[in-house]
Amino acid sequence: MNKNIVQRALAGLLETGDVDALGSYLRDDFVHHRPGAMTSTKTEWLAAVRAALVPLAGMQVEIHQILADGDHVVVYSRRWLPDGGPQIVVVDIWRIDDGLIAEGWEIIEPVAQVAANLAWWAPAQP
Repeated sequence: MNKNIVQRALAGLLETGDVDALGSYLRDDFVHHRPGAMTSTKTEWLAAVRAALVPLAGMQVEIHQILADGDHVVVYSRRWLPDGGPQIVVVDIWRIDDGLIAEGWEIIEPVAQVAANLAWWAPAQP
C-alpha cells in the first residue's frame, strides 16, 4: 500500500509535471530533508520542485528499485539531466503516515564522481 502511494505520486509528477497532484500526496506538515541538515516545508519543497521543472524539462528518469518496509519506501533512480548535463543517481526515502507522505530524504550523487566518493574510506597507501 505505501509503495503504491509513492509510485502514484512520482508517476503523476514524471508523466505530467503536475506539481499540485504531487502535493495532494503530501501531508500538510510534510518535511523534506537533504544532506547538511537542510530541510524544507511542504510549501517550500513544492515551490522548489515547480521551479526546477523548466530547467529540468527533458530530464530522463529511470527508476531501478522501489522497496517498502513498514511506513518507509525507498526509491533508487538514475537521472540524465538535459542538455548534456551530468548523469546522477538519486536515493529517495519516503515516510508514509495515514496514507500520505509525511517526510522525504534525498541523496544525489553525480555518476562521474562515484569513484572519488569511494576513496574516503580506502586505506592509505604506504
